[in-house]
Amino acid sequence: MGIKNKEPQTVEVKGNPLKCPICGNAYFWTKKAQLNTAVATFFNLDWANKSATCFICSECTYIQWFLG
Repeated sequence: MGIKNKEPQTVEVKGNPLKCPICGNAYFWTKKAQLNTAVATFFNLDWANKSATCFICSECTYIQWFLG
């Protein structure tokens, strides 16, 4: 994934500290992910799809996705 080389960080969402709903950890790696659709892929327009920010728990690796 390439993210393990960076130190995990605390994250705030709308002014609230993010915690993992699985293990309660408060440290995450951050990664951007593109949300591909079949139509855009068919026409080779994947670049036009929306992207999401993913916060990956540094303990249990649970992924939380946020649009925008």
